[in-house]
This record gives sequence, C-alpha cells and structure tokens, in this order.
Amino acid sequence: MPFPRATGILLHPVSLPSRGGIGDFGPAAYEFIDFLAAGRQSLWQVLPLGPPANGDSPYSSTSAFAGNPLLISLERLAERGWIPDSKLQGLPDTVGPIDYEEVRRSKLPLLNEACGKFLASANGEQRSRYDRFCDENSWWLEDFVLYDALQIRHRVKLWKDWPETLALRQPAALEAARAELASELTIRRVLQFFFYEQWHALRRYCAEKSVRVVGDIAIFVDYESADVWANRELFRLNDKLDPEVVAGVPPDAYSATGQRWGNPLYRWETMRGRGYKWWAQRLRWATQTCDYIRLDHFRGFAQFWEIPAADETAINGHWVDGPRDEFFNKLRDELGSLPFFAEDLGYITPDVHALRENHKIPGMAVLQFGFGDSGAHQYLPHRLTPDRAVYTGTHDNDTTVGWWNGGVSDHERRSALAYLGCCEDGINWAMIRAAQGSAASLSVAPLQDVLGLGSDARLNTPSVKTGNFRWRYQRGALTPALAAKLALLAEVTDRLPQPLPVPPDETFVA
Repeated sequence: MPFPRATGILLHPVSLPSRGGIGDFGPAAYEFIDFLAAGRQSLWQVLPLGPPANGDSPYSSTSAFAGNPLLISLERLAERGWIPDSKLQGLPDTVGPIDYEEVRRSKLPLLNEACGKFLASANGEQRSRYDRFCDENSWWLEDFVLYDALQIRHRVKLWKDWPETLALRQPAALEAARAELASELTIRRVLQFFFYEQWHALRRYCAEKSVRVVGDIAIFVDYESADVWANRELFRLNDKLDPEVVAGVPPDAYSATGQRWGNPLYRWETMRGRGYKWWAQRLRWATQTCDYIRLDHFRGFAQFWEIPAADETAINGHWVDGPRDEFFNKLRDELGSLPFFAEDLGYITPDVHALRENHKIPGMAVLQFGFGDSGAHQYLPHRLTPDRAVYTGTHDNDTTVGWWNGGVSDHERRSALAYLGCCEDGINWAMIRAAQGSAASLSVAPLQDVLGLGSDARLNTPSVKTGNFRWRYQRGALTPALAAKLALLAEVTDRLPQPLPVPPDETFVA
C-alpha cells in the first residue's frame, strides 16, 4: 500500500560532520535530527549500515546483520565512562573528505579500549543488558564475530583460503577457534552491542521528533562475508567453494559490457525448501532497525542476470527466474506486513511491475532521469501515482547542481526549463518543489541537493572503485533559514510529519 504522504532527506551517517574524521551516531547525528524536525521532515534515509567488505562501499559488507564499528560515537562512549574524554583530544576535529585508512588507524584502538573498560567495569544492570543482546542475537552474532576474527588471524580476505577445516566449518575446528580467539570474539560482541545501543538510542530520538528512518537492503551479499561462509549451501558455489555464477546486469546504453558485480547467486530452490528462513530473518531484522526499507535491485526477485563466474564481463549472462510471488507471500506470512519500496529503475519488464503491484510495494522515480526522450517521462511528476517514492537524485547520481552544470544534455536542459519554469533559487530547489508537489507518497532529496552543492559533493560514482562515500557536509550548513524553507514547502505540499509511537525510555549503555 502507498505510505502516508511524507518528505525527507537522504544522508548516510558517514557524511555527518562528526569528530574523528567520519560521521557517526554522536552529537552531529542528533543535531541533524533536530534540523529535520525544524524543517518538518518526516524521513531520514540512510544507506546500508554494515561493516565494509570491499573498499568502503556500504553496499559491500561482511555481514547482512552486523553494524559498522566506525559509526560508533566515541563521544557517547566517553559520556558513559567507557573511555577517558582526554583520549578524544587527539582526534581530528575538522570536516573534510573521509580518509578511511586514517580513521581505522585512529578510531579502532579507542573503540577496543572502550570495550575492554566495559568488560572490566560494567555493573550488573549494564552487563545484564549486554548478555541479553548477545543471547537474543546469537543466531547471527556468533558466526559474524568468529568470521571477523578469523579473517584477521589468517590475513586473507577469502574464507575459502583459510585452513580447510575452518573453510568447511568442521565442528571441532570451529570449537578450537572459538577457544583460541575467545578474547577477540568478546571484543567484537561488545562492539556490536555498542553499535546497536547507539543506533536504537538515535532511532528513539527520531521517533520523538516524528522522523521515520528509511533503511536500504542490497538484494545480494558479498562472497567475502559471514553470511556465505556460514550458509554456503544457500549459494551457488562449486566443490572448490568458489562461486559458479555471479550477479550483475546486462549490457545497456551506459555500458557495452554490462556490469559484473561478482556477488554469488542464491540457490533459490534450497531457500524455498527451507521456507525462505534466511531471508525472513534478514528482513525481520531490517524492520526492527528501520521503519521503511528500500529493496535494492528489486527486479532480481522476478528475474536476475546470471553470469558465469569465470567471465570478466556481464556480456555472456542470461536471465533466470527468481522466486517471484511465492517469496513475498512467505514474507508476509512471517512478518505480517511489507514496509518496503522497490528500487525498480532502468529497463523494467511488465512481469517486474506486476510482481511489485501484486504485493502493493511502491516503486521509485528519479527526476534527473525524466527529461530525456518520451520514454523517460515516466519519472516526471505528472506521471507519478501514490505508489511511488520520488527522488531528485540518489546516492549514485551526481548532485542536481552538478548534473545541471555538467552532466545534462542540451535536449534535457531545454526540457527541464520548459517543465520546471523559473529557477531563481537554483535548479535544485525547482526539482525539490516538483518532487514534493507530485502525487508520490514519499519525496526524498539528498542533503547535497537541499544545500545546492555541486559535483565535488557527489557521494558515489558507479563503476569507479576508489574515492567514493567520502563526502561530509560542513558544520553550520544546516541553518534555521533553510529549515524554515523546508518546513513551509512540507506544509503547502501536505507532507507534514505524523506522530510516531515512541519506544519505552531506556537507559542505553553506549
């Protein structure tokens, strides 16, 4: 069903101007939520929050369930006594592009120190809260902490290259590894406890301010992940534990060779025989950590592009049927509702539209895509219906100002000017007004578009392997005047926030 009419901002937490070289769940996050509330915004959309596997992309993770420790706020840990405030003085306090290697070098030792202090001095109530977290989440937590520790111990990223007994998860080898790495596993459990304590505290603050959190789920997972290692029977692997086939998309107007993503494909028949349990766990977990969920590459549930793993490009792939209606019927039985919307951009066939519509899952529209030939007009406001989430651009697009200044064709420019009219306060605001004035139930703009920033603020360039997900906004950018402008637009387009149930007050440990 369409969501209640709402508007919001896309901002991944790493882009917050937090202390320490990277955005986190500390004071800057709460200040951002205050800005959303002042601007009468109902939504905060984030990208996946898991620990990175390849590069620093949030879409490449070593776990479908764990959180990225770099998002833990050291300031909140210091406030709760888990690390001396003096230890934070040496951290960089300037805001600039993220240097991930430097952040890992400076932040991870402090996080580990805080874990040690917690383990040595947590009182009974605090320790009980930690024990309950470990017990309730052992179904994913134990595999993840062991995988993470083994990856460091053996200094190789591919788990298939570990000693064979560990790669094959022979019980005696796993038990011996757990005993040998006991202290490292405990530190990793505490890190995950800290992450989710801080995330749930921040989510509670969002609820107090009537802001819903929109999460993001990538359809495929990384080969270099605890998920594949612990559930290899669910993935298309050969006798040597290598992927037989991998995911991607076929050649199109943007790429003559297509895109070879490299994720191992699922054994959907095996998953079906198990009642899609792994997927039900994954999406139940997602709905417990966010309010709405964006399903990335939704068309893969109808048909996915299967590429021979030995191929270096996607050219020789072919379409294979996905789980389709049965999958979503089972999810509804397990979850009760489907608070999802679908990333259904690009070339989408009628069967994909039918799958989405059958299960009343809204789709997406991106205004930057709407000004080409007549086929692109499906993304323009006059063509939108309430079962849509409309964006000015996404994390994969250039900013709207950058697109306008360098990425738009002459034909698109003329079409946009004819459609949007006068843009006295910038093309970015013309696009934001057009999106919010549409019939789409959800309207989202990246913060870069709200701030009117150019291409130097672009978050990600697909197919470019380095230099992505590094942008952070400057302190002082979120002004009262900007909030007032957003608030008035939310009011006149009937997108004002609706009160949310607020979880019971808790004494969060981290």
